[in-house]
Amino acid sequence: MESLHTNGELVTRTQGTGVDVVFLHGWGMNSGAFTSFIPYLSDNFRVTTIDLPGFGENAEFVPSPYNVETLAQSIVNQLPNQCVLVGWSLGGLVAQKLALLAPEKITGLVTIASTPRFIAGPCWPGIAADLLSMFETQLEKNYQKTLERFLAIQAMGSETAKQDIKAIREQVTQFPDPAEEALKKGLRILSTEDMRQDVGRITTPTLRLYGRLDSLVPTSGIDRICELHPQADTVVLPHASHAPFISHPQQTADILFRFAAGVYQQKAS
Repeated sequence: MESLHTNGELVTRTQGTGVDVVFLHGWGMNSGAFTSFIPYLSDNFRVTTIDLPGFGENAEFVPSPYNVETLAQSIVNQLPNQCVLVGWSLGGLVAQKLALLAPEKITGLVTIASTPRFIAGPCWPGIAADLLSMFETQLEKNYQKTLERFLAIQAMGSETAKQDIKAIREQVTQFPDPAEEALKKGLRILSTEDMRQDVGRITTPTLRLYGRLDSLVPTSGIDRICELHPQADTVVLPHASHAPFISHPQQTADILFRFAAGVYQQKAS
């Protein structure tokens, strides 16, 4: 049974029973991306999904300035106490910021296909700057086509790429379209946000989950992230790309369950 909540500005959705787990989605998406994954979790977790401001059911709420800090500030009061916070892609940047802003609310942090800095730079593997520029230019002309291309890149490499793209597309279109400003400024965050100096200060138990075939968050950068945040655990799914919870839902759910169980056991002792 799913329940819908409006607390202040933002809409959240909750279903299942058990340990609180909160999901934040990636750029151009909404909480619909997790629709087919939630049933793998809802026997053991109380799952809350929150559309990032400017996206999905929160499309009309676009904070200014639109950056990781204001996104995190707008979400912090929606988090249940003692939750495991899971951020996918852009949502992972916001989740990392929330772990720094409100560590008392978060028992565990999980990033899926995320990084402290998305754009490539000197000695830093990531998304090519010209690819993000191309998306920014295309966005002006045709949002739907830009999103299709972004979906194709996210699934690239996965053996089930076509099914993955179809599943995400069908799920996210059940929710309202994003605000144009949030799309543009969300891409700007991917181009400019750099949390590399900050992630070492995250004290919340952290799991970083990657897909080996991910072209947006290449595995060649994992060692660098480990150097910056050595206290985090790292898991790489060998056959997954940018959306492992779509291509490998059971495996991803098992990893989340083991991590959450370990965090709560550690807390109890």
